[in-house]
Amino acid sequence: MATSTKPTEHRRADPARESSRFLNRELSWLDFNERVLALAEDQELPLLERVKFAAIFAGNLDEFYQVRVATLRRQELAAPGLVSADGLDATAQLRHIAARSEGLAVRHARNFTRDLKPRLSRAGIRILRWHQVPEDTRTSLTATFVERVFPVLTPLAVDPGHPFPYISNLSLNLAVWLRDPSDRRMRFARVKVPPLLDRFVAAGDDTTFVPLEEVIAANLALLFPGMEIVSCFPFRVTRASDVELDDDAAEDLIRALEAELQRLRFTPAVRLEVDRRMPATLVDLLARELQLPPQHVHRLGGPLGQADLWSLVALDRPDLKHPPFHPSAPPEIVRDGDGEADLFATLDRGDLLIHHPYDSFASTVQAFIEQAAADPDVLAMKQTLYRTSGESPIVDALVAAAKAGKQVVVLVEIKARFDEQANIAWARFLEQAGCHVVYGLVGLKTHCKLALVVRNEADGIRRYVHVGTGNYHPTTARMYEDVGLLTADPVLAADVSHLFNLLTGYSRRSAYDALIVAPLDMRQRIVGLIGDQAELARAGRPARIVMKLNSLVDEAVIDALYDASRAGVTVDLVVRGICALRPGVKGMSDRIRVLSILGRFLEHSRVYRFGDGEEDEIWIGSADMMHRNLDRRVEALVRVDDPEHRSRLRSMLALAVDDPTAWRLRADGSWERGRAEGEPGMQEVLMARAQRVP
Repeated sequence: MATSTKPTEHRRADPARESSRFLNRELSWLDFNERVLALAEDQELPLLERVKFAAIFAGNLDEFYQVRVATLRRQELAAPGLVSADGLDATAQLRHIAARSEGLAVRHARNFTRDLKPRLSRAGIRILRWHQVPEDTRTSLTATFVERVFPVLTPLAVDPGHPFPYISNLSLNLAVWLRDPSDRRMRFARVKVPPLLDRFVAAGDDTTFVPLEEVIAANLALLFPGMEIVSCFPFRVTRASDVELDDDAAEDLIRALEAELQRLRFTPAVRLEVDRRMPATLVDLLARELQLPPQHVHRLGGPLGQADLWSLVALDRPDLKHPPFHPSAPPEIVRDGDGEADLFATLDRGDLLIHHPYDSFASTVQAFIEQAAADPDVLAMKQTLYRTSGESPIVDALVAAAKAGKQVVVLVEIKARFDEQANIAWARFLEQAGCHVVYGLVGLKTHCKLALVVRNEADGIRRYVHVGTGNYHPTTARMYEDVGLLTADPVLAADVSHLFNLLTGYSRRSAYDALIVAPLDMRQRIVGLIGDQAELARAGRPARIVMKLNSLVDEAVIDALYDASRAGVTVDLVVRGICALRPGVKGMSDRIRVLSILGRFLEHSRVYRFGDGEEDEIWIGSADMMHRNLDRRVEALVRVDDPEHRSRLRSMLALAVDDPTAWRLRADGSWERGRAEGEPGMQEVLMARAQRVP
């Protein structure tokens, strides 16, 4: 990924809170989304890659409001005295969030209207307002409206006989002012933009589009015959959407979750986005009916709901995107006589460390599951599924295995956020196919990424295992950076078997040899590994800690890292998203650096290295250092023992901590973007290495 060589402005933190040991997690998340926005603004990136980051920013902010802001609003009512680790109560956090998020949302909208949209037009992709559409094309669009859109629309009046309608989550709507010619009185109506129709309507060709809300607004006279259309403005509502499920009390978890998903349709509003031209009286009306304070109303230019820009990203314009990258099959894979991958023969020779997307998911993890499903010697398969794709070869393989008479156990985490409905469907589909489906432990989400295959071989029963950092999702495996281990190591296989017994039965095993498992003792073990390095440093011996993860929030882990820094340990943290640790503070975190890498691929792997030489310990797995991972999820980290694999992980971590494109966190809580000056970042180096593999 090319990056700008110009200095990047960075936000100054609140000086009143710079003395705190911890940065606020919510504001740190907004910092992360600001880094995503910076990529949408980066003029050195291909144009549709910038549009992609604009869509990601919008989707991220939607989720932040649905979950985090909603949680804080509940806390504000239920526990007003509760404060975060940095000393802010919910009201103060919401105040800071409102100021930051509105500024970012305005900047995001301005970037699209003033930069991305004109550049798209010059590149031949035009997004037009209705008044910019030629007359003959308007006629065609009106015909499309009458045929495909009009039958779906339901205008809802608001008057003494018609109460203000329910506005669904993330829905795009039109607020319409009308005048009744009979009495000249003003009327208000709401029209919902159909969410299942294309947001950007082709206007005459495949490169010119009109937003659907513009097409509807231009044809409102067909919806309100005999009325005078005075004005029309789009608005969008975000509602609380985090599932609150008491599975301790639920006799049937799926039915309880389905009932909760129905309840989510009627949760409180947490944000209102309006067209910046909307009159204040209309904004006040909407905010009052939605019971939203002014600070959670965003006045924006440009199309609302820019997560819908993904449809433009999908256009067949390779000239406006990164050159395609094709992952490679690891050279260690053994091929059979037909040239097909034989993962069992491969693992007979030794473990296989996989690094996606540089190593192909299809020729490694997917091939492992598919081969196991088709192999007559395989007796049983066990698999966790947290998120998977709509067309899932993994699910197809599990179904085929069950139909072939193998014992197939699938742990489907139906509480995976925003995938609840899809995972319920997967669970029922797998059950109908003959798989044994379980939903994990009461009160916990199962987030670990595990697959276990039991095979009958000439010398007895042998178990094969995959432990990874990413979901069994073929599509995201091409976009997410993850690592995984395929192995037939008997010690690790025994651990994974015991963990599956914990997940599916009543096992009370609490000790593992090759795994660290949450919520059993992961926090204690990680703090202990950090403490071991601190003791080495105090004894005058080399000590080093490198952690690559998505989020770092847990106070006990952060305090252990502070102690290690004071003891003389060099600590490098590569944190993609939230970081509550404050680096570079004299006497507390002098020896700690925090970096963040954002680029073509989403950095998703969790890799933990403790030690400064070849005697170090390296762990990979599913867990970030957050309260939810350590206390409320089943997570697993696996120790990597093979010398070559550890060397490869050390090399990857070295690239990460020396990445010239990485953002750097300052002691005041601000982030500064690295200046590459032509040097390739970690992802570019790894892509080049992958392409050189025969």
